[in-house]
Amino acid sequence: QVQLVESGGGLVQAGGFLRLSCAASGRTFNNYVMGWFRQAPGKEREFVAGISRSDGSTYYSDSVKGRFTISRDNAKNTVYLQANSLKPEDTAVYYCAARFGKNIRTTQNEYDSWGQGTQVTVSS
Repeated sequence: QVQLVESGGGLVQAGGFLRLSCAASGRTFNNYVMGWFRQAPGKEREFVAGISRSDGSTYYSDSVKGRFTISRDNAKNTVYLQANSLKPEDTAVYYCAARFGKNIRTTQNEYDSWGQGTQVTVSS
């Protein structure tokens, strides 16, 4: 497993943007599919976006498609989530996750390692 540390969360007005980062430890970062999940109070943790190990393939939940962009820099062991046109319903703790596998998955139990999360709050 790898250690993951998220950063970049904060308070933003509706329509604004944030760029979240997730720094991973270890030299095997490029072997992991990376994903972003989020969890709002009283709700289950839900998939937001995922990115493949090397071919650039990405996948987004319908709720963020067209607004969020996931990317990774394997040389820096970092995955990013550019969150634009933020809405109050985007308010949640955002977690990055790593999956030692080939395919992007959307369920929590498919991932091996998790960060502690970063709070995103979008005001109306």
